[in-house]
Amino acid sequence: MGIIKKIAIGLCLVLTTQAFADVTLVVPQKVGGGTSVWASIVAKEMEKYLDEKVILQHYPSARDIGGFNKFHNEYKDRDDVIMVSHGGNGVSFLTEEVDYVYADYESIGLMNLNIIVAKRKDFDPDKSVIKFSAGSGQTPEAFAMTLLQCGWLPTTQLYVDCFKDEVVWVSGMSGGERRLAFRRGELNGTRENPAAYKKHVSQDENAEVWFHHGIIVPPLHEGQTAKHIDDENYKGYLLEDLFFQKWGYAPKGDFYEAYKLVKSFRDGMQKALWVHKGNPNRDRYVAALNKVASNPESIAAVAKKVGNYDWYTGVQGDEHRDILMTLIDEGSLGTLIDFNRSALGLDAVYKEELLVQ
Repeated sequence: MGIIKKIAIGLCLVLTTQAFADVTLVVPQKVGGGTSVWASIVAKEMEKYLDEKVILQHYPSARDIGGFNKFHNEYKDRDDVIMVSHGGNGVSFLTEEVDYVYADYESIGLMNLNIIVAKRKDFDPDKSVIKFSAGSGQTPEAFAMTLLQCGWLPTTQLYVDCFKDEVVWVSGMSGGERRLAFRRGELNGTRENPAAYKKHVSQDENAEVWFHHGIIVPPLHEGQTAKHIDDENYKGYLLEDLFFQKWGYAPKGDFYEAYKLVKSFRDGMQKALWVHKGNPNRDRYVAALNKVASNPESIAAVAKKVGNYDWYTGVQGDEHRDILMTLIDEGSLGTLIDFNRSALGLDAVYKEELLVQ
């Protein structure tokens, strides 16, 4: 074999090895989105404990479904690819036809996060109509605002009617347009994940926390159910607490159960890392993420951008996902789909197969 041919083959081997030595995080959003910001922080920290470079590959699409579908369908045989899913993917899993199935994957880890809803300081929701921007994954906000404004009602249709009286649901805005409209006062409410809230809202002197959805806590003992507790990063604004303060009783009924279902799937898996089952690199990736979750410098780097939130790594992440699946029942899922169709005008799909997951 000639020397030039040997050199060419050697270069090909080096380049191929280098390409597959990198770890790719598939992000179903465009660069600069909340999930992209979070993934870039985590990638930078994981690199410290892996011998590979961790790179981000963005696949933006309508409602961020396309990137997750691509991971599900096209990367089954790629051991060097990790999926970064976010809350909107959880909402779509419940209400739309998607290819991805959470049970098909194994967790590298997930961060049990929250969504913070802000309002203009001069806005009183009991005196004026709420103007809020619709967007991917924002169904929990519609449920929450309806509960706060309407209290307990006996039927979903009454909640739909009350929502339409209380809320102007503005569609068609990008995240940047929504934030600008909020700063200008054209919208009197907005929502963000913790990283985006720190970046876009916390410095706005005319904005304040309105409510948040809380942190889901798995049951500690058999027979207990998952519950939501206050967020220590934004203490005192849990939706359930504000509801009780206003109405004098705790939220209840099918509508509230549907709200708990959709917020649990969105926020309980708001930022998660997955690989296909059987990935031989899983243990190594989990070990690196465990170091991110326990090293003080890495904890501080993540907290600076996001806040202090718990990690569920490896098998803990699988168990957390499995607990969320137990929250799906016929009544909650049916109410969720009905409200999405009638109040929000969404083409929601009732998926019976979710009841037997």
